[in-house]
Amino acid sequence: MSLLVVTSDRFADHLTPPGHPERVERAEAMQVVAARWQEAGGVIVAPRTAADEDLVRVHDPAYVRSIAETRGRAAMLDPDTFTSPESDDVARLAAGGVLTAVDYVLDEEPGRRAFVMCRPPGHHAEAARAMGFCLYNSIAVGAAYARARGLSRVAVIDYDVHHGNGTQWIFYDDPTVLFVSSHQFPFYPGTGAAADIGRGDGTGKTVNLPLEAGAGDADYDVVYREVCELIEEYRPQLLLVSAGFDAHERDPLAGMRMTTEGFARVTARLLLAADTVCDGRAVFVTEGGYDTHALADCCQRVIDLAAMDLVATPMPPIGDTRRGTATLKAARDAQAGHWKSLK
Repeated sequence: MSLLVVTSDRFADHLTPPGHPERVERAEAMQVVAARWQEAGGVIVAPRTAADEDLVRVHDPAYVRSIAETRGRAAMLDPDTFTSPESDDVARLAAGGVLTAVDYVLDEEPGRRAFVMCRPPGHHAEAARAMGFCLYNSIAVGAAYARARGLSRVAVIDYDVHHGNGTQWIFYDDPTVLFVSSHQFPFYPGTGAAADIGRGDGTGKTVNLPLEAGAGDADYDVVYREVCELIEEYRPQLLLVSAGFDAHERDPLAGMRMTTEGFARVTARLLLAADTVCDGRAVFVTEGGYDTHALADCCQRVIDLAAMDLVATPMPPIGDTRRGTATLKAARDAQAGHWKSLK
């Protein structure tokens, strides 16, 4: 299996105020993992810069201009979201990293995978609004780019602990992009109820899996076995994953109990689903994860698995699955009639 890692030390140039959880040390932790991969003979490439034409596929032109106007200065965009003099350039590199990865997995022979280790995160950024530490919605930019390249079905799976509201709303009425999000609920940003299933032609193509705080490895495994059945039913030509690791038991911002091996198990299931339906074409993109040790450990496990030629089917963990089972019931009730795999 050929894995491309896309990253840059420029991701440390986006600065946030002292004490902010989305801090430079996150980029430094990712660079340690990248250096280990390179020392082992792995391939790393720098991201290209996303141009305005890439960003406006999902963002309003006026919004893109407003972020560009923060170049060279610090600004507060909302109570959680800040720019520094180089933040627009760095956020464009984050989005461009996904474009670089999409080109790699689509242009090379089947079976290619890519992992984009970047910051700031992107999945909260809406078409005309920065929020939740996010400036540009990098994974949405990548999905829209894949569509522009001719793909007719793209799946975006988001296992960050926070609901990917920006990605949801950008594709809410679009049947060509399946969006699936597992997240702590109720929790920031307040969206992501099971009843949010899409609109118009996109009805049923948004699948929310709201999990009660305290969910652990066994809950997530139950949920993601079902997610993989959804992926196989939808049959995307490309799988994109918002790989946020803030559901980790060590993360300071949330209340989940996932372990590093729990994330590895979910990642393995998604890789196997990609192998089944889209020739292995999968792109993982970092989102949240605010304990730097847990972030580095989880990034390493994604690399370990994505670099394998053959990923073994993981054994379900032993543990309480009540939260995961309740989540699946809510999703099945909301999605009645839209998915055979959710009956």
